[in-house]
Amino acid sequence: MKRTLEEAISNRRSYYHINSDSPVEDDEIIRITHEAVRHVPSAFNSQSTRIVLLLGEHHSKLWEIVKDTLKKMLPEEVFLNTRTKIDGSFASGYGTVLFFEDTSVVTQFIQTYPLYSSNFKTWAQHTSAMHQFTVWTMLEDLGFGASLQHYNPLIDNEVKHTWNLPDEWELIAQMPFGMPLSAPSEKTYKPLEERVKVFQ
Repeated sequence: MKRTLEEAISNRRSYYHINSDSPVEDDEIIRITHEAVRHVPSAFNSQSTRIVLLLGEHHSKLWEIVKDTLKKMLPEEVFLNTRTKIDGSFASGYGTVLFFEDTSVVTQFIQTYPLYSSNFKTWAQHTSAMHQFTVWTMLEDLGFGASLQHYNPLIDNEVKHTWNLPDEWELIAQMPFGMPLSAPSEKTYKPLEERVKVFQ
């Protein structure tokens, strides 16, 4: 059953128990990624967001990089617990979406519009967040479960080296996704009266 936009937004949740099955062909995952990048807005139409979609062995390689990096930094006992979480919640999935911002684009806008120069880095984060939310919602609407992770900047250099990405691309977030194996935890909501003001 096809969901409305409101239903898709309401059903988007964080899933931490996923496997490597997929309800769709890879072409459909690529298609929604392209649609998100094409249509999500950005300040001054900067189009500064960059996305890398990792499937198959590339997905597995990313999480090996994460584990190898953390192993060098954490006490053994802490790392063992972290590795278990990564293997069961992220590496176990079907793929990972990497979100970047092209800092060369941001710098260009800073130089072109000096009056707004202090805002462009913040606006770039807004743009990335909109891409994250859109891709996340569209993946869930396909039947996937996903979550948003932030192992940057610890893994940045190795990620860029492994996939030959430009130095100007700043890694913002990682979104592992796969078939959900259990329901997400219950979400609590603060009162809307504390979060929204309406004047009529």
